[in-house]
Amino acid sequence: MKADSNRQFWVVMATLVMITVNALANILPINGITTGAISDQFSVYFVPAGFVFSIWGVIYAAVIAFAVYQALPAQKEDPALRKIGWWYVVSCAANSAWILLWHYQQFVFTLAVMALLLTALIIIYNRLEIGIQQVTRRMRYLVHLPFSIYLGWITIATIANVTSVLDLLQWRGFGINEKMWAVIMLVVGVIIAELMAYNRRDLAFLAVLVWAFFGISQKFHGISPVYETATVAAVVVLVMMVITFLIKIKRSSSTMQHK
Repeated sequence: MKADSNRQFWVVMATLVMITVNALANILPINGITTGAISDQFSVYFVPAGFVFSIWGVIYAAVIAFAVYQALPAQKEDPALRKIGWWYVVSCAANSAWILLWHYQQFVFTLAVMALLLTALIIIYNRLEIGIQQVTRRMRYLVHLPFSIYLGWITIATIANVTSVLDLLQWRGFGINEKMWAVIMLVVGVIIAELMAYNRRDLAFLAVLVWAFFGISQKFHGISPVYETATVAAVVVLVMMVITFLIKIKRSSSTMQHK
């Protein structure tokens, strides 16, 4: 069908545009400043150390693999890919728009496009039934895995985006200081991890949160109580990963025995 060919084409094009915009953001850089340098202007405690942002390389490699896979003739009429194709295009548009708004310091508007990006990824995640639906190995690694990693990172990025904009607006946080708000957000992150571990057993999603929490602990090393909370959060989610992995192994073994 022509509609399927169009969807495949625009998924590839949207991926290329998104990666190009993000690359130019730091190569040029857009508006004369890098993405990270802008982030460093905010006095918030929910931003990881710079090295943590290398995860974008993993995300881009993963979505390129997805874009190529979905473009193959054999995947043209795949019902799962039909369900998510246009939402993925929306996510790419939101990602690119966020970069432009961030670099031109339209920070309040970044919240709207970040919310759109997060919403699009949640819809994709749910439509793929990641962690619920049994799929082929190729589908697991070339479709499910990229969106697990991507959603995990954007979940953290959304919290960081909100805290940065609130700092810009000089919101006083109901009298709670910035460090305690960081602690609260870290606890929220751990709760999200627990829900994903219980409901989806998504190891990739959990791994992203461990990476982010570790990055926060490293950036604010020695700054109490952010450092201690971030370290504990990373360890707790890592333990969740190990338990989840063992449960998956046990269930897989039990399934094989009953066949």
